[in-house]
Amino acid sequence: MADTRTMLVDEPGKREQAKAERRSRIVQAARDLIRETGDTNLSMRMIARRADVSLATPYNLFGSKHAVVLAVFEDERDFAERFGRLKADNAIDRLFDAHALATSYFTEDPDFYRPLWKALLDVQGANDTGLATPERLARNSRAWEALIHDAQDDGLLDPAFPADMLERTLSFFANGVMLSWSMGTLATDRLLPSAALGYALALRGAATAKGMTILAKRIHELQGILEGSDTHKTDAGSECARAGKG
Repeated sequence: MADTRTMLVDEPGKREQAKAERRSRIVQAARDLIRETGDTNLSMRMIARRADVSLATPYNLFGSKHAVVLAVFEDERDFAERFGRLKADNAIDRLFDAHALATSYFTEDPDFYRPLWKALLDVQGANDTGLATPERLARNSRAWEALIHDAQDDGLLDPAFPADMLERTLSFFANGVMLSWSMGTLATDRLLPSAALGYALALRGAATAKGMTILAKRIHELQGILEGSDTHKTDAGSECARAGKG
């Protein structure tokens, strides 16, 4: 005879496992649809059909279409774990490493992340898929302010410049670059160096002499990358022109 105590323990566990499995299928379905359609304004019916669940299930597990899209964005990322494994020589390099790691998600899967960033930059959320919630913005700001504080504590950035002001400056610049990329006016291979150069130039204004040395080297390297990219495009354009004449 089965032990009823074991049954009582196992049954809730099975229900939670089944719920987690359905949640995972819904998130994967939304992720696939975003990649295929280039749009985050998905219908719950479309998501449920792709996930092979009833229409009520996404509402029961997430509450709204906005929550499903937000879950796609969150579940795709393991940033905190990967960032914890980064080894930087100094706090400024750590800041740029964090930016490079974050950007790598977008450059490795641009078809998926472009529409997500359009939704992320939609602070009004008029179509119920805006991702720039006050909680998300505050969490991101705190994380970047902590990196700036570390650089100030290490004597690389002048503490006379408020960390929150520097963070907002970096955020405004990054959002502009991401907007250009999400709208297709900035090539994916220029996304990282373009934003990083803006970060370096902004931070240079708040750098100590020690920090200036690190930033000057980084600025030089980033300029070389971007100039090389420009040269490559010019050479490619010349080749096309010559081919056309031929």
